[in-house]
Amino acid sequence: MNTSTQFASPLDPSQALINEICPAGEPWVKAIKRGQTFRIVDLEGNQAVDTLFYNAHDAQERYSATDTINRQNKLYLTTGSKLYSNSGNVMLTIIADTCGRHDTLGGACAAESNTVRYALEKFPMHSCRDNFLHALAHDPLCQQLGMSKRDLPSNINFFMNVPVTESGGLEFADGVSAPGKYVEMRAEMDVVVLISNCPQLNNPCNAYNPTPIRLLIWN
Repeated sequence: MNTSTQFASPLDPSQALINEICPAGEPWVKAIKRGQTFRIVDLEGNQAVDTLFYNAHDAQERYSATDTINRQNKLYLTTGSKLYSNSGNVMLTIIADTCGRHDTLGGACAAESNTVRYALEKFPMHSCRDNFLHALAHDPLCQQLGMSKRDLPSNINFFMNVPVTESGGLEFADGVSAPGKYVEMRAEMDVVVLISNCPQLNNPCNAYNPTPIRLLIWN
């Protein structure tokens, strides 16, 4: 059963160690230490935040949608959900969530999927896959871990609503988030987070308007 559990956090943003804005359509990479708390804020509402996590000491261990879904028998993430790695270890636990539902299946937009979903002329438009590949090739943290395009697994889509139809298909539906909604996680190991703040301009879910997000980390 995929019920949502909305739960607010007592943490004060003014006390955060990191408090940054990621502009619409841009990547963001940061290290999060075990025990630290990480929050993603949907500043203007219904902005998809494509997110990957890696073991900060061994990038071969990374977030696994398959393990996360199978071990909890749930397709959607909310308060209490654990994010598992491909080694079966818990990487992070969602400890607060004011949105209530986050997607594990929809994946990242790409040049190829844009042509299939929308039109052939959409091929050169910027995508989350482009953001991921650029960060993997150029960000210092990713370079330190020796990462490349081979290190690109299926991602989480925070704040995105992707219901599964009765026939087993995916439906990219209207969002369930709103301005100021957030999701907060406790790191259960040292991790590197890689985000693409989705630049998608073809999907009505975000009113064809990508928007910035706020990212915070507390000790």
